Amino acid sequence: MTSPNGVRILSPQGAITPTGPWSLGTRAGDFVFVAGMRGIDPATNALVAGEAARIRQAFVNMKLIAAAEGAGLRDAVRIVAYVTDMNRLRPLVNKVQEELWGGAPYPPRTILEVSRLNQDDIFEVDGTFYAPVAPAR
Repeated sequence: MTSPNGVRILSPQGAITPTGPWSLGTRAGDFVFVAGMRGIDPATNALVAGEAARIRQAFVNMKLIAAAEGAGLRDAVRIVAYVTDMNRLRPLVNKVQEELWGGAPYPPRTILEVSRLNQDDIFEVDGTFYAPVAPAR
């Protein structure tokens, strides 16, 4: 589905099913915007067990949406992470992000502690990616 101004709704194969009235992502020109992803297993649409595994799955879910539009993690121009306990979870988020990115450089990131997330989850991440549209031939 594409808006009159060319904003296209994204719902790639193998992605999670949204848990409410929202889209997984959009493409607007050369940018891909990925909605807040949580540690949901796309095969079961249930939260993954274990804090580190859940954080990793959220990043993997975000990566899948971006990859469907030709962007990789290194194409992230901004990341926003939400945790329910900064002291306990921020080190896990850092560790998982370091592993997935394979080291520096990292995109700009904001991390916020919130009192509650959907389904009492512990972590959510959204991202903006640069993925230039291939010129028409």
